[in-house]
Amino acid sequence: MSNLRSFALKETLNRKPRLTEEAHNRRSELYAANVFNKETQRHYLDSAAFTALQEAIVHGKRIDRSIADQCASAMKAWALNRGATHYTHWFQPLTGTTAEKHDAFFEPIGDGKAMEKFGGSQLVQQEPDASSFPNGGIRNTFEARGYTAWDPSSPAFVMGSTLCIPTIFVSYTGEALDNKTPLLRALQAVDNAATDVAKYFDKNVKKVIVTLGWEQEFFLIDDALAKARPDIMMSGRTLLGHSSAKGQQLDDHYFGSIPSRALAYLRELEFECVSLAIPVKTRHNEVAPNQFEIAPLFEEANLAVDHNSLLMDVMTKVAERHHFKVLFHEKPFAGINGSGKHNNWSLATDTGVNLLAPGKTPMSNLQFLTFFVNTIMAVHNHADLLRASIASASNDHRLGANEAPPAIISVFIGEQLTKVLDNLEKVSSGKLSPEEKTELKLNVVGKIPYVLLDNTDRNRTSPFAFTGQKFEFRAVGSTANCAVPMTVLNTIMADQLILFKAKVDSLIEKKKMKKDDAIFNVLRDYIKKSKSIRFEGDGYGDAWVKEAKKRGLSNNKNTPDALAVKINKENIKLFEKHNILSHVESEARYEIELEDYVMRVQIEGRVIGDLANSYIIPTAIEYQNMLLKNVRGLKEIFGASYKKHAGDQLEMIQTISKHIAGVRKNVYEMVEERKKANKMTDGAKKAKAYCNKVKPYFEKIRVHCDQLELMVSDELWPLPKYRELLLTK
Repeated sequence: MSNLRSFALKETLNRKPRLTEEAHNRRSELYAANVFNKETQRHYLDSAAFTALQEAIVHGKRIDRSIADQCASAMKAWALNRGATHYTHWFQPLTGTTAEKHDAFFEPIGDGKAMEKFGGSQLVQQEPDASSFPNGGIRNTFEARGYTAWDPSSPAFVMGSTLCIPTIFVSYTGEALDNKTPLLRALQAVDNAATDVAKYFDKNVKKVIVTLGWEQEFFLIDDALAKARPDIMMSGRTLLGHSSAKGQQLDDHYFGSIPSRALAYLRELEFECVSLAIPVKTRHNEVAPNQFEIAPLFEEANLAVDHNSLLMDVMTKVAERHHFKVLFHEKPFAGINGSGKHNNWSLATDTGVNLLAPGKTPMSNLQFLTFFVNTIMAVHNHADLLRASIASASNDHRLGANEAPPAIISVFIGEQLTKVLDNLEKVSSGKLSPEEKTELKLNVVGKIPYVLLDNTDRNRTSPFAFTGQKFEFRAVGSTANCAVPMTVLNTIMADQLILFKAKVDSLIEKKKMKKDDAIFNVLRDYIKKSKSIRFEGDGYGDAWVKEAKKRGLSNNKNTPDALAVKINKENIKLFEKHNILSHVESEARYEIELEDYVMRVQIEGRVIGDLANSYIIPTAIEYQNMLLKNVRGLKEIFGASYKKHAGDQLEMIQTISKHIAGVRKNVYEMVEERKKANKMTDGAKKAKAYCNKVKPYFEKIRVHCDQLELMVSDELWPLPKYRELLLTK
């Protein structure tokens, strides 16, 4: 066995659960201990400053300089009491991760003295060096200036010894260089549009809040084993490796007893999460060995997005203390389930009503149907854009892989609501007679169950499913920043609700229809037009692919194809119309995402070539030489008849030679294709070349390497195997 693999396995066997005293405390006592939340603000701010800050948080009102200074002073005092020595603007650049630059509170004041300083100017705005962040051509490389600006709607928190202040990140000329800025704009757009529609049913509604509950799936791998796998360390997944004899086929891991090491990790993680006000509620084993899921309670969407990004950072840091490596990649292991990040999305009013929850009266049910049908219509009209929002090199391995939703976007609503929509579709157009209105309200709309039961079982194959009081966007990848799909979903919903209200108002004004009649007429029209996007069956089967094609639904199976819709004139206009993204910002994001795809596939190509040439082939030759030595020994003993005794060895030698040749040939051809792709200057063509010309060689190389893994002595094999990575607790 190779020295590195042998060392890694020995290290793993010596691991014991790491328990901490903090992990035994009551979660409720620890909740938000490290967060400058409303309660803490009330304690540290005077009433005027507190009220002004709440107005900024709830209504987006500008904070003047004197209030900013008070907030900064209060934050500093609180943070110092929590042991903080530094502060940072915490933001989410277009890398998909988070970023921070720490500055010390400490500042000399002369005469050999110093003090802790932090004022309103440092709180509200900072100027980080933006030169190395992705910008998609928004500015020249030598123009490094960018600005981070405080987002008071997401509370500051202390992480370790640093006060972290959530911020947006924009260029010198004002374009968004982050994922948070467009999200905030989209949330405002859907708030305005949904509030206008909600007033049809309740004049007291003044605000609609988007809620989000994400579910984070991930793998836990012993860090010593992970470090012995260059592919895991550099690409986040295994590029080589034969499947283990035992994987997930017995379904014995799913919802099983959580292994002690993993449980110790999860307990400490939950302690950290609770202290940061991340309301983690659920933990369980997922389908694949060493795969887990954690999920929080619902929160306002902006805060939920921040919390998910923060969580992934905390997960990595806590894992280091437990000698684990967290794998967020959507498909870190071939042949077993990958990981997603289901986004559970809904809308709620400031009067406490979930707009996607059926009510107890016909009027509240009509409100539910209005938002329910408009959501389906929004997905129908912008399915390609939703698909683009979840496109990435890593998620390509998961979508449509008979374990996750297909790349075809469809909506699942269940048997009960299908019947309701079918009945509504039959309603005659125009003004309703009193009898028709009574029948519709009492016998169709009025009888929607307050608690919906999905009679057709939960459809895990649907990418966008109604799961009772919410829609679950199941196709989001586990590495994704939730802000990206949430920005798109809220934008298309805002657009759809604006169109809906315009049609209803037109029928009321021009056709002199009553409000309910107008709403029913528009909903009926939408139900008919959006029927093609609704699918209740098995999304994994080939039959659905054929059926979807007949319906005119797109099936963009890879990222380069999926991303192309982002720069359609219609989609650019959509984002401009609602002030979510300018055409410059849209085009920049398209270029950034193409470049990210190319670089990730390029890295994987380099890693697999290095593994093949530096690890696999030398090991195979070493084992082949052992076989040759054995054959020579047999020849010395048996003479001319040695082939009778060495036949199997000779066949193995030939097979190894065949696989070595196959590896070398395909690595060479892959490198040549990569060279051709690298010469391309057009981003879209380059991405397609990497997708269609370079990437296919990965599987060809892998087939030969994995066959060699089965043949070569276990003592010689240099990389930890699947059985070790997945079945080691």
